[in-house]
Amino acid sequence: MNLREMCLKAKSASFTLASSQSRIGDALENISKKLISGADMIISENKKDLERSKSNGMSDSMLDRLTLDMPRIEAISKAVLKVKALPDVLGKGTVFTRPNGLIIKKVSVPMGVVGIIYEARPNVTVDAAVLCLKSGNAAVLRGGSEAINTNLALCEVIQDALEEANLPRECVQVLSDTSRETAGDLMRMNGLIDVLIPRGGKGLIQSVVQNATVPVIETGAGNCSVFVDESANLNTALEIIDNAKNQRPSVCNAAENLLVHEKAAKDFLPMLKNRMDEKHTELRGCEKTLQILPDIKKATEDDFYTEYNDYILAVKVVRDVAEAVEHINVHGTRHSEAIVTESMENADYFTANVDAAAVYVNASTRFTDGEEFGFGAEIGISTQKLHARGPMGLEALTTVKYIIQGNGQVRS
Repeated sequence: MNLREMCLKAKSASFTLASSQSRIGDALENISKKLISGADMIISENKKDLERSKSNGMSDSMLDRLTLDMPRIEAISKAVLKVKALPDVLGKGTVFTRPNGLIIKKVSVPMGVVGIIYEARPNVTVDAAVLCLKSGNAAVLRGGSEAINTNLALCEVIQDALEEANLPRECVQVLSDTSRETAGDLMRMNGLIDVLIPRGGKGLIQSVVQNATVPVIETGAGNCSVFVDESANLNTALEIIDNAKNQRPSVCNAAENLLVHEKAAKDFLPMLKNRMDEKHTELRGCEKTLQILPDIKKATEDDFYTEYNDYILAVKVVRDVAEAVEHINVHGTRHSEAIVTESMENADYFTANVDAAAVYVNASTRFTDGEEFGFGAEIGISTQKLHARGPMGLEALTTVKYIIQGNGQVRS
C-alpha cells in the first residue's frame, strides 16, 4: 500500500471513529491487554533495532530511549488505561442563544487524521495512537528507521486490538518506509492529513515546519535552563539541577543549561562539580565559571544553544535575574525553564518575562509531561503559541464545530 492509499484509508477510518465513541474504550482496553500478551514479540523486534543501532554507533542515552523491556511495556500498558479513564472531550462545549432566537452550540470534534513524524522513542507509537483514538482521530505514524521493527510490532498489536473492537485497522497505521522522501510526501498530503505533529530533535522539527504544506503544530526541541538565584537554597538547587540534568538526559525536558547568580557562584559551583563528577556529567563553563572551576572545558556560544541529550551541561554565571531571563529568551527553545529562589520578587519577574511553554519556580523541568500534568499520555510538547502550548493532551487534538438551531430565521 502506498502512502496516498494509507492516508485515504485513514481518512475513511476517521469518519468511522467519529461516530463510534462507544467502541473506542473497548479498543483501548484491548490495546492495554495485547501489549502484555505480545510483549515477547515486541521485545524480540526491539532487540533487532538495538543491535543495529549499537553497530551504527548510537550513544548510550539514545539507546536508552530506544529500549523496550518488560517493565517499560507494563508501564506503557498502564498508561493506555489511564488515557481510557480520562474524561471524554468530544461533544463538550457551550450553548448560547442570539436575540433572533438562534441557538448556537460550540462543541469539540476530532481533527480527523493526525500525522506524526517522530524519532527514536517507540513508546511514542503507543502514546500517539491511544491519544488519537481517545480523541476520535485516525493516526498515520512515521517513526525513525532506528525503531522501525519495534514500531511495526507495536502497530500490529494496536491494529489487532482495533479489529477486536470492530473498528478499522486503518485507524492507526505506521509507515514501513522511513525514507526522507516518504516523510516529505507525508508533509504534503493536503486534504488527507488534517494536522501534522513532529516530535524529535531540532533538525527534524524545523524540517517539518519549513517544508510541510499541511497544518503543523510545532513541538519543541528542549534546550531547557535552570537559574540558581542569589537567594536560592543551594542544597535545593543542587537536587533540582541534578534531577533536571541526570535523571534522564535524553528527553526534551532535561536541562541543558545552568545559569548561576554571580553572588551564589563561588559557593554553588564547587558543590555542582562534585555532584556532576559523581554522575559522570561533563561541565562546560563560561569565563567566570572557569575562574571558579578551572579544570572544566570552556563553553562556546554554540554550547548554550545545544540540546545535548547527553551527560553534558553548559554553565554560565550571570549578573542577576534579568540577565538570566535575557539569556534564556535568546538561547532557549520556548520549552521549559526553571528558577531556584527564595525571592518572590525574582520568581515573579522570571515567570512573567521568560518566554516558554512551562516555567518553574523551585522545581525540576522534568515535570513538563502530559502524565505529570494529569493529561494522561501526551502527543508532544508544543512550543508555539497558536492552538496549543505545552504538554498536548486530548483537548489539543480536537477542534470545534458550531451547530446552529433555528426555526425559520433568515438574515435581513
